[in-house]
Amino acid sequence: MKIQIAHSPDADDIFMYYAIRFGWVESRDYEFENAALDIETLNIEAMKGTYDVSAISFGMYPLIKEEYALLRTAVSFGEGYGPKLIKRRGERLKRRFKVALSGRYTTNAMLFRIAYPEARPVYMNFLEIEQAVLDGTVDAGVLIHESILDFDERLEVEREIWDLWRELAGEELPLPLGGMALRRSLPLNRAIEIEEILTEGVRIANARKEELCERLEQESLVRISDKLLERYLEMYASEESVELSPVQLRALDRLYAIGFEHGLWPCPIRTEDYLIPREYNEWRSL
Repeated sequence: MKIQIAHSPDADDIFMYYAIRFGWVESRDYEFENAALDIETLNIEAMKGTYDVSAISFGMYPLIKEEYALLRTAVSFGEGYGPKLIKRRGERLKRRFKVALSGRYTTNAMLFRIAYPEARPVYMNFLEIEQAVLDGTVDAGVLIHESILDFDERLEVEREIWDLWRELAGEELPLPLGGMALRRSLPLNRAIEIEEILTEGVRIANARKEELCERLEQESLVRISDKLLERYLEMYASEESVELSPVQLRALDRLYAIGFEHGLWPCPIRTEDYLIPREYNEWRSL
């Protein structure tokens, strides 16, 4: 059975998927086809229902909850870190500053717009944001992915999205950034099996991290390398990415409560209601 999996070309997504691509995971009777697209394109394609399984920004999941189930694996959270609002060094931002964001449907854009309702967003590929700020095309920009680790010294951090999250959440919770969603039209027994395979892929990736990173670098599958890659994966693709934990579920519930409180969707959402019901296999055996 062919299954289309879409993920970003960022180091964390590549790391969490490629143990499967390299054949290190038993894929049963599935043939996985993967596509690498930037996160905002993935968000938009998920709203069209393009892929069987897709990486998405957590902040847009309520918009596709009827068509896609949220997976428990391949999740990325910030813990004291995350996207960064940057500006040119020494400059002061005005109340209605123009800001570059990596996409209308990204989690960081959701939180930013709530915290800065008068700012004027411009949406662009995240790889273009740093230069847009340097050129003066925009007054500021929110850096994501690998770009938060190494940006031009002429720029400085105005604010951490982590700090915005703490203020909005009102408690210490990890910052939800991105995860995976699976199309509900797939048979439930298939959905359970696919989630199990993807979970095993992330688990094996972490168990064989050094070997996997070496191969990813050798085959030029990631944009960063050496210590920078190691640091990035420790942040966004670690043992904490294998399966949603209770505290991560609480963080997602808080994110969706914040969205509801600010009128982004019409009803409150409880994350566990939208996960794949694993108990289905138990019910079938009764």
